Amino acid sequence: MYELKIPKQRIAVLVGTKGKIKRKIEQETHTKITIDSKEGDIFITGTDNLKLYSAQTIIKAIGRGFNPEKALLLLKTDYAFEMINIMDYSKTQADLIRLRGRVIGRHGKGRDTLESLTNCFVSVFGKTISVIGLAEDIFLATKAIEKLLKGAPHSKVYAWLERKKSMFRQAKRLEK
Repeated sequence: MYELKIPKQRIAVLVGTKGKIKRKIEQETHTKITIDSKEGDIFITGTDNLKLYSAQTIIKAIGRGFNPEKALLLLKTDYAFEMINIMDYSKTQADLIRLRGRVIGRHGKGRDTLESLTNCFVSVFGKTISVIGLAEDIFLATKAIEKLLKGAPHSKVYAWLERKKSMFRQAKRLEK
């Protein structure tokens, strides 16, 4: 059994229209999900530990701002979820807001660029930045986000990402 807490404003997203999302997660992971909507507590029970972990990760992703369709990608074995705590890089509330803005960018352009360069989905919610994607892509995305949080210029981070992606493509060609 797993117990976790998600923000109350994300409970409705987890449940979905007429319980559709909750039912889908339960069916796909062969688990039973109990939700305390007043407190935001989620209880997941089941017999298969791997499926319990998958359900927990999907629910955590929904709680961190992802829409259920993107969170359900975590059912695939090659997809992973990573979360970065912005408070590890900020000292004050003003720093937190500034750092969130650095990752999101003007009109969401920074986040969109990160997503397109890494083939990952990025969600900035509360005090965290979360990433869903293929394992090798998540590594690049989290490193790029950490560089931005440490103050690196956007252009340098994007150029670094493009170089790394080019290196990965060359390595894959050489393997074939």
